[in-house]
Amino acid sequence: LSPVCLGSLRRAASINAEYMGNMGCVQSQQEETDMRKLYPIRGILNADNNDSYAYLKEIGVEWTYDPNDVHPKLHERLYKRFDTFDLDGDAKMTLKEVLFWPDRMKQLVGASEEEVETMRKAVRLLFGACGVTEEGLAREDWVEANQVFAECERQRRKRGERSYVAILSDAYLDVLDTDGDGTVSLEELQTMMRAFQVPQEAAYTFFDAADTDRNGKLERVEMYEIFTVNFGWRSI
Repeated sequence: LSPVCLGSLRRAASINAEYMGNMGCVQSQQEETDMRKLYPIRGILNADNNDSYAYLKEIGVEWTYDPNDVHPKLHERLYKRFDTFDLDGDAKMTLKEVLFWPDRMKQLVGASEEEVETMRKAVRLLFGACGVTEEGLAREDWVEANQVFAECERQRRKRGERSYVAILSDAYLDVLDTDGDGTVSLEELQTMMRAFQVPQEAAYTFFDAADTDRNGKLERVEMYEIFTVNFGWRSI
């Protein structure tokens, strides 16, 4: 099989396992509770090669990654997210691979080139801050990169700076909002699920959880919540 085919099979297996697991059909066989043993820190990411570590250094915030601070289920979910983005299955996430998703939105909703470029800029900004480059971010470093980015998001909110996740979710909302009412309907959210190659059934779960005011539509803050929870960037 070609690398692309292998990547597709790997993505499909990850997605199916995740959503079957959410329905209680899969039980973890992992007995080890020390995440540092399961997911050793490679010590490669730092302020010289990662934008998020550089940001924290710039604002004078000391932060240290500890795998034990990340729930085991979140570890699993983040690796499944990685495998979805790793289109060729080579255990590296590249900018070229993550920029595939804005192009998918163009195909599905007929977005204009201007709208697609706004999404591309938001994707480059966010995933670049996570350490995704043209050469690629290694799978072993993904959870650490994700968590240092999450810490930066917390600091940005404290400092009154705009969240990178909000920039990305706003870009997607503007493209999904085909009727121009400033919100996303369930049908429009299903389009995004198709773009991310996520089972359509998941749209109902995400929509119901995010629609906190129960008005049958998702406003910007509710769309932001979907992106935050889906990628493990929730700040408590």
